[in-house]
Amino acid sequence: MTTPVRPLIAVPARFSATTSALRYAAEVNARALIEAVWRAGGEPASIHPAASSGSEVASRLARFDGVLLPGGGDLAPHRYGAADTHDSVYDVDEVQDAFDLEVARTALDSGLPLLAVCRGLQVVDVALGGTLEQDMGGPEREHRHVVHPVAIRRGTLLERATGAQKVEASCYHHQRVDRLGAGLEVTARAADGTVEGLELPGAAGWFTAVQWHPEDTAHEDPAQQGLFDALVRAAAERR
Repeated sequence: MTTPVRPLIAVPARFSATTSALRYAAEVNARALIEAVWRAGGEPASIHPAASSGSEVASRLARFDGVLLPGGGDLAPHRYGAADTHDSVYDVDEVQDAFDLEVARTALDSGLPLLAVCRGLQVVDVALGGTLEQDMGGPEREHRHVVHPVAIRRGTLLERATGAQKVEASCYHHQRVDRLGAGLEVTARAADGTVEGLELPGAAGWFTAVQWHPEDTAHEDPAQQGLFDALVRAAAERR
């Protein structure tokens, strides 16, 4: 009996200054994220962020069946037209930003199935001309190390993927969407109004984005694992 070929899912790596098992700086992805793609039946492949033209990124992504844009540090505020940088902005990397933004544009333009998580959601928003609130403010509005309920809009790809209209979301972010990028619609919000989900009606391929980290609890919460299952399912269909 032939073993089914797993859809190949590109996951842009994140630059890391230190890692416990290596002597030098590294390129990494969260193990929980990779394992969630694997559980879904996908073959996760970290790809090197490099200064690339749009055509080069498109050529690199052509061999993949889907893309997962993961979390990470902050986007440089100049990427969305901000004149000043808030003191809380951290881990900005111009190469990482340029690469992620081009990956988002390429996936959306080509119809490559795309799941964007946390920073990934913000990357998509900025790639489509949106802006970010650089810092959400005090403890009552801070979404770091918090698990809270998120309301999901009915009839969305997000609702279909999670099978729910409300989920318990594991959040770690201090920034959020300010102005929506062209064509984007909000699919989920936290109780304080923070945008927690985005989609692009009429997109060429399957796409949904969440501001939280579904990988944190996907191993025990079918609604969160459902996001990775939906990505891999869409990738298999495209393949």
